[in-house]
Amino acid sequence: MATALACLAFSVAPVAATTYSMVKEYYGSTFFDDWTFYNYYDNLTNGDVVYVSAQNAAAYQLAYVDTSTDHAIIKVDNTSTVVYDNKRNSVRITSNDSFAVGSLWIADIYHTPYGCSVWPAWWSQAAVWPQGGEIDTFEGINTNTQNQMSLHTETGCTAVSQNQTSTLVASTNCSYASNEDQGCIVTDPSTNSYGAGFASSGGGAFVTEMASTGINIWFFSRSQIPSSLSNNDSTIDTSTFGIPVANWPSTGCNITEFFQPQNLIFDITLCGDWADGATWNSTCSGICYNNWVMGNGTDYDNAYFEVASVRVFSTEGTNTVVSSTTVTSPSATASGSSSGSSSSSGSSVGLPQGGFWMTATVLVIVGLVSSAFFTLA
Repeated sequence: MATALACLAFSVAPVAATTYSMVKEYYGSTFFDDWTFYNYYDNLTNGDVVYVSAQNAAAYQLAYVDTSTDHAIIKVDNTSTVVYDNKRNSVRITSNDSFAVGSLWIADIYHTPYGCSVWPAWWSQAAVWPQGGEIDTFEGINTNTQNQMSLHTETGCTAVSQNQTSTLVASTNCSYASNEDQGCIVTDPSTNSYGAGFASSGGGAFVTEMASTGINIWFFSRSQIPSSLSNNDSTIDTSTFGIPVANWPSTGCNITEFFQPQNLIFDITLCGDWADGATWNSTCSGICYNNWVMGNGTDYDNAYFEVASVRVFSTEGTNTVVSSTTVTSPSATASGSSSGSSSSSGSSVGLPQGGFWMTATVLVIVGLVSSAFFTLA
């Protein structure tokens, strides 16, 4: 037994420490200036919401900055009465810039959405899914009390020799094609990481590192946030964070192969593939849409994010920001899952299929030209 434990200890690679410098900050009155609002119904996870435009989000007070705290509020409509066959308004925003391997981002959050039918996520994905990968830093449903973290990739990425504080590993195959796109899931054992426990403890900070050596997630409750984060230092050293709660080392997943620059995303949907899935009856009562989404909305008084800031860092001496040059209609490029348990995630197929047909067309033209040439000859 001692020999086996010794072998196991040596098989787990240490998490590499890196120094990062801040390159982007979303904060205060300008928090929402550099995000794109989805402005479409939830056609990705079949939730019973309409993600509103930036204009309507401001008009309906679903996305705004609280002037008394300078915190950004992102919420579900909790004042309107929804009648049968209609959806409830909500918000999904995606950062205009994306961030390449060698990036780290920190979300300082005071409150996250929770309650029956509620499915919030703080996550990221590449422009093309699943080819460019997805990182779910924060996600949960209904009356869950623990945060679920996961990766979603193409086939070939697995979680092996994880060096992390959590022992709650639900799955290790990150492929979207395996287990109905469950992803490789790690659950935070802390009941302060999600739901009412998160709110009552004053929230906390989520740190996501996407390095060539692996992907790491740290969660710090408000009272445990390191001084480098609470002081908003412009440089941080991950060696001061300790062992992450979740770790996916490059030994089982080539990060530079499976992950392309990530856009950051906040969203809140209702019901949908996961929240109204197999676990609904064990966590909530009634029918998800009829008994929760419909009605006057008071059930959603806790369905909001309160975000102090999102800060993005690059490996010291580099700049991993990939600036956006165009904003595309979300309905034309719907992609991603934002769920460790969704069975019907959307996928962006325009680019891969377009590339295939373009190549095929070129080959046909070349073939016709060649045929004509030899006929003439």
